[in-house]
Amino acid sequence: MADVETIAAQKPETGAQGPKGPQRPKGPIRRKLYSLGEEIANSVSHGVGVLLSIAALVLLIVVSVSHGGGVRLAAALLMGISLIIEYLFSTLYHALAPEKAKAVFRVLDHCGIYLLIAGSYAPFSLVTLADRGGLVLCCAVWAVAVVGIVAECLLRERQPAWLTAAVYVLMGWLVVFHIGDLWELLAPPAFWLLLAGGLSYTVGAVFYAIKKVPYLHFVFHLFTLAGSVCITLSALLFVV
Repeated sequence: MADVETIAAQKPETGAQGPKGPQRPKGPIRRKLYSLGEEIANSVSHGVGVLLSIAALVLLIVVSVSHGGGVRLAAALLMGISLIIEYLFSTLYHALAPEKAKAVFRVLDHCGIYLLIAGSYAPFSLVTLADRGGLVLCCAVWAVAVVGIVAECLLRERQPAWLTAAVYVLMGWLVVFHIGDLWELLAPPAFWLLLAGGLSYTVGAVFYAIKKVPYLHFVFHLFTLAGSVCITLSALLFVV
């Protein structure tokens, strides 16, 4: 996710002269926050995520179908497709050079994070917690995702990074209301993988909110990848 920063600076207008010299039009200019090396690291890291997500989708489909399909297959599709969408949007956002294209994919990338979080809930809410209010949890998470996506499309870059990160974290931890049920219903390895994934996403969100330290956004990507791997393994090996 290669962000840009708006700076309160003014750029001279060629050929425009005034009584006090060249006239400078008012208005912001934009400066890239990330170096070329950071952009390469960011795009490659989530490019790996795209490949892993495609593999995850295939495995999730195969395993869920072998266990009867139905709701399991639906949950597997939601999880796998949301993974691919987010990592693909993020990779394209970092890899593209034209500023207008980046602006579009920045919004899509942030929308994709909401899809990723909601999709990650699907196996646990629709399968594990099916008889414990899981459908309500699933609907609540997707409602937050829809609101978040609409807000991203309307506000675009006008909201601070820390606020966006906080919404992601709060959305991800709505599952805390069912933590006892998950402890009871999941196999211990599945529970700990799920918890490790949630913690990895949370730590990553902290790095996401810090914009001006070199390569911290790449670190955020690594924590995001680790979180996705943990949660997907939990769902793949023990849920769907």
